[in-house]
Amino acid sequence: MTEQGWIVEAQRLRRVYRKTVALDGLSLQVAPGELFGIVGPDGAGKTTALRLLAGLLRPSGGWARVAGFDIDRQAEKVKPLIGYMAQQFSLYRELTVLENLEFFADLFSVHGALRQERMERLLAFARLEPFRQRRAAHLSGGMQKKLALACTLIHQPRILLLDEPTTGVDPISRREFWDILGELHGQGTTILVSTPYMDEAERCTRVALMFAGRLLVCDRPAAIRRMVKGEVIELLPADWRRAKETLRQLPQVHAVQTYGERLRVFVDSYRRDWPLVRRELERRKLVLHSARRSAVRLEDAFLSLVESAGGADEP
Repeated sequence: MTEQGWIVEAQRLRRVYRKTVALDGLSLQVAPGELFGIVGPDGAGKTTALRLLAGLLRPSGGWARVAGFDIDRQAEKVKPLIGYMAQQFSLYRELTVLENLEFFADLFSVHGALRQERMERLLAFARLEPFRQRRAAHLSGGMQKKLALACTLIHQPRILLLDEPTTGVDPISRREFWDILGELHGQGTTILVSTPYMDEAERCTRVALMFAGRLLVCDRPAAIRRMVKGEVIELLPADWRRAKETLRQLPQVHAVQTYGERLRVFVDSYRRDWPLVRRELERRKLVLHSARRSAVRLEDAFLSLVESAGGADEP
């Protein structure tokens, strides 16, 4: 760990692929035992950041340390301390659940009684005991993710780097996976997890919101939500396209975000501004199926930050 108490630290970290800047000056610090989220859409730089911290890529600029070791000059000292789980399923599909665990135990030189004890504990921990003889290719997507996590944990790493571990799995499997991460966090494991899902980001102690290779903000979810000024009204109009165009022209409305056919409308004051907005919608004969005051969400803050940074209107 570094002198400042960070177990992971990056300063101005940069990675360029030919002419494409995948990561542009990332600076962040992670404390021991944190459940730290790296959040953003595809192309935000999440995978590149985790691969750099895992020592799988060399930085084009800047520096980072993991547990006090430089990721570029001391990558071989970093690798035994971390467990890295790639976004794509990377285990051996023709091997059974047990055989995959045995392979990773061999890879990390986990032998003897300790090996058996850890394998049994991880099978129970990942809820895979009934499937120990099933081939990995025949597991559901959620089970494959849990098996990959179990293999990542076989050498008891101090730090977990998980790249979008729940992408492509069903909602129940997502919840089960995050229950497991919650248990690991409770045991003091440092976890860096990338995700495109804002509801998952809400579970993290702190999150780094990223867009187009750059860090927008790094803070606790509640602190990021407070960055959104004013209040939110959620509407379900009969004609959402015409309602959206109308709302954007009103002086009381700062922004309008679309979620399916629902609109989230940002105003300074619900009590003062909503009667004026509603009157204008009625005047233009725009029918509302529902209208309610809504709490600010992390996704609202992210979209506002992207817009302020000059990004896409609705990424």
